[in-house]
Amino acid sequence: MKKKSHSGAKKRVKKTGTGKLLVQKSCKNHLLVNKSKRQKKLNAKGKPVESTVLRALKKKLA
Repeated sequence: MKKKSHSGAKKRVKKTGTGKLLVQKSCKNHLLVNKSKRQKKLNAKGKPVESTVLRALKKKLA
């Protein structure tokens, strides 16, 4: 039987071309009018996944 990817992980984690995993940062969905330009810019990029959960996430996405 074919193994399926975890749908929750698919929505939250993005794999880069080099194979690194990036997670979406918080605080960038609503109430953006009150946030500074700098804060919105810094939150636009994803942050790398911590090494402690990296193996488990790769397993879910494979």
